[in-house]
Amino acid sequence: MFSSIVEVLGCAGIIWGFVVVLVQGIGIYKIFRYYSSVPPDPVSPYLPKDEVPHVTIIRPAKGLEPGLYECLASVFHQSYPKDKLTIYFCVSSKEDAAYPVIRKLLDDHPGFNAKVFVETEDPYLHGDGGHVNNVGPNPKIRNLSRAYREAKGDIIWPLDSNVWIARDVAGRMVDKLCGYRPDGTRVKPFKFVHQLPLVVDTVNSMSSSNSEGQTLLSGSSITGGSDAGSDVRVPSSILSRSFAHGGGRLEEMFMATTHAKFYGAINTVGIAPCIVGKSNMFRKSHLDQVTDPAQNPILTGRASTLPKGLDHFSLFMCEDHVIGDLLWRSDLPGYANHGLVWGDLAIQPMAGMSVPAYIARRVRWLRARKWTVLSATLVEHGVESLVCCFYVSFGLTSVPWFHQTLGIPQTWKALWYFWLAGITTWMIVDRIVFKRLHAGRSIHVDEHTPLFARGTSRGGAERRRFGEWFLAWLGREVLALPIWTWAVFLGTTVNWRGKQFRVRSDMTVVAIDPEDEEQSPMLQNGHSSRSSTSSTRGKID
Repeated sequence: MFSSIVEVLGCAGIIWGFVVVLVQGIGIYKIFRYYSSVPPDPVSPYLPKDEVPHVTIIRPAKGLEPGLYECLASVFHQSYPKDKLTIYFCVSSKEDAAYPVIRKLLDDHPGFNAKVFVETEDPYLHGDGGHVNNVGPNPKIRNLSRAYREAKGDIIWPLDSNVWIARDVAGRMVDKLCGYRPDGTRVKPFKFVHQLPLVVDTVNSMSSSNSEGQTLLSGSSITGGSDAGSDVRVPSSILSRSFAHGGGRLEEMFMATTHAKFYGAINTVGIAPCIVGKSNMFRKSHLDQVTDPAQNPILTGRASTLPKGLDHFSLFMCEDHVIGDLLWRSDLPGYANHGLVWGDLAIQPMAGMSVPAYIARRVRWLRARKWTVLSATLVEHGVESLVCCFYVSFGLTSVPWFHQTLGIPQTWKALWYFWLAGITTWMIVDRIVFKRLHAGRSIHVDEHTPLFARGTSRGGAERRRFGEWFLAWLGREVLALPIWTWAVFLGTTVNWRGKQFRVRSDMTVVAIDPEDEEQSPMLQNGHSSRSSTSSTRGKID
């Protein structure tokens, strides 16, 4: 009986390993195919003027991110016609450290239809007839709400403040969304398009830099960092330096290896939505339609009582996934589901992230995703190298066929030999993939391209010798299973943008900060209720 169970588990391990290798192989193929050269020029910016779609770019900002000025300025350097762009920046208040940077940016780039929205001045939330709880607790949606309501044209492009994009990205995003091929022919348009994100840890180059927006980090920064107004300082001790700034290297490693491979593969197969909310583009008309229960029959029960448009998602933590998932599941005849804009990267410079901050970040997103994609989250640990190679090694040394046919010993010593060989092979492949993405060969480099976005093949400032790369790779792989265990089984609370939330099983979140506990009103069916005297903001029971 025991031997039968071991054999079944061994077969399962072999099958699982085959699937993981197959999926990774698809992702690696796509990375080398599309990120080895600059993509073709876009079509949409050069259409007759009355045929060029209008795009509203919405950029939420929170604190002083690394390279903030350069990242925000990248939308002003697009090859897309400036009269077809509306650019909205969003901050929670004028006291936010990002606000003066945005004001300077607007002064430096006159002639654009650009402005900044301040959440505390939103009449829907704070004006006469408005109420703070007209929008749920998700801080990003609250930040974006007014910009979405006042968007011009139909195409909406939420673009995080901490990512940089190359000059032709707007055009190629619109091409993908609207179905334009590089040769000008038309294909089926998409409901939703997005980019592959890439993190570049810039602590070395920024520690000696004093350029606009590149040395300061905010304590409320999404990427983590030091107190607002302080420089990115690198401790002299190797141990202290690794602990204080190693989180950026771990995040950089994750995004350029495991995440990139599976992100590319899943978006190639197209069996389920797989998106990250760094750079997403969709149509306002579509989002308004799919959040209207009168027009979308899949909205039933509680979902049918939520507000329409972007505010519909203000009760959810993973708003990017929930938006993409709803568009994916909704029937919009004539449109394909999701499209990844191959070749273009959404590059996020990072500095000042400690190892604990990296761990907290990964825990936050695993807990947020736990109820949105439960099955995928539960098996996610199995796609990591240490666990996956153990499964395969166990199968090779426990299934009788391998012993009888190939002579593989059924011993623990043989298992660990196979495990070590698998880990080594995995590491070599990850090194190759990492170098390809960070070479920056698909990036159109011009005078506006900052050093962190140029890539190692185009004069970029950040290069990783094998020794330091290996330490970051090993650290990330070793931490993967403990982080997953802590996130999935040992808690439900997350800290995001300086606020504490509890993630509930219906994928909504409840703000649990003390100041929020004191607020009396709550969101009832998507609208504020002033009759309650002791409810938590955003809570719906």
